[in-house]
Amino acid sequence: MAASRRRFPVSWTTVMPVLAIVVLALSWGRDLGPVPVAIVALALGGTVLAAVHHAEVVAHRVGEPFGSLVLAIAVTVIEVALIVTMMSSGGPEAGTLARDTVFAAVMITMNGIAGISLMVGARRYGETHFNPEGSGGALATVATLASVTLVLPTFTTSTPGPAFNGTQLTFAAVASLLLYGLFVLTQTVRHRDFFLPVDSDGAVKEEEHAEPPTNKAALTSLGLLLVALVAVVGLAKVESPAIEAGVRAAGFPQSFVGVVIAMLVLLPETLAATRAARRDRMQTSLNLAYGSAIASIGLTIPTIALASIWLDGPLMLGLGATHIVLLALTIAVSVLTVVPGRATRLQGGVHLVLLAAFLVLAINP
Repeated sequence: MAASRRRFPVSWTTVMPVLAIVVLALSWGRDLGPVPVAIVALALGGTVLAAVHHAEVVAHRVGEPFGSLVLAIAVTVIEVALIVTMMSSGGPEAGTLARDTVFAAVMITMNGIAGISLMVGARRYGETHFNPEGSGGALATVATLASVTLVLPTFTTSTPGPAFNGTQLTFAAVASLLLYGLFVLTQTVRHRDFFLPVDSDGAVKEEEHAEPPTNKAALTSLGLLLVALVAVVGLAKVESPAIEAGVRAAGFPQSFVGVVIAMLVLLPETLAATRAARRDRMQTSLNLAYGSAIASIGLTIPTIALASIWLDGPLMLGLGATHIVLLALTIAVSVLTVVPGRATRLQGGVHLVLLAAFLVLAINP
C-alpha cells in the first residue's frame, strides 16, 4: 500500500484545479447567493496557488527563460479569451474593455510584479542583481508595443475618438505580432543567456540544484497548469457580478471591475515572481513581469483587431492624458531601474508607489 502511494502521489495541488473546474461548471451562468460566492472565492484562491506550483514544476524542468515564457503565454491566452468573450456580450463598456484590460495588465506587471519582486529580493539580500541586456531589451519591447497600440490612437485624426482606422489597426496588429515573435526568438534562442539569473559579478548562475522532475511529471503539471488557468479566469468571471456589486456599493467607477479581474488573472505570475525573488533569482522575476506585459499586448491587440471584424461598435484603444502620463513615468522609472543591473528596496518602493497611483486614479479618476 505504501509503495502504491509513492507511485501515485495525490496532493492538493493536483486535486484543486479539477475541483475548481467542477465548481466552475456548477456555478457558471447562475445567480449566486452569499455562500456560493464565498465558495467560488475560496476555490479561486486555492487554484491560483496550485497554478503557481505547477508553473514552477514546468519551469524547473525546461529551465529559464522557457519556464517564465510558458506561464506568461498561458495566462495571456486565457486573458485574451476572456476579453473576447466579454466584448462579444456587448454593453456600453465593450468598446474600451480591451484598452482598459491591457493597460491594467501593463501597470500591474511593470510596477506591481516588478516592484514586489524588487522589494522582496532587496529586503532579503540587501541588493538584487539581474542582466541589464535582457531586462533592457524586454523593457524596450514593452515601451514600443504600449506606445504604438495604446498611445498613438489618442493622437490619430483619421477616425473620431481615440481609435485607429482599418489600415492603422492592421499595422498595429502586425507590428505587435512581429515584435512579440522577435522577442521570443531573442529570449529563447539567439540570446538566451541575457535572460538567465546572474550573481553580483554578472556571471550566470547555475540551475537549481534540486533534481528536475521527470518528463511525465512536467507534462502532468503543464496540463494541470492549463486547467488551473482556465479555472482562474472562469471563476473570476463568475465572481464578476459580486465584484461589480461591490464596486457599485463602494462608489467606484464601473471600469474598476476590469482592474480587479486583471489582478486576479495575474496572481499566478505575481506569486511565481515573488518566490523567484526570495531565491535570489531576480532575472526570473523580471522575465515574468516584462514577459507578461509583452505577451499581454503582443497577443491581445492582434486578436482583438481580428475579432473587431465581427464585433459591433468601435474599438477604442487610445489612453487618456492621465494614463499616458502614468505610462511615460513607468517607462522612465523602469529604465533607471534596469540599466544598472542591480536594485535596492528604493527602486521597488518607487514602482509600488506608481502602482498605487494607478489604482487610486482608477478608483477616483
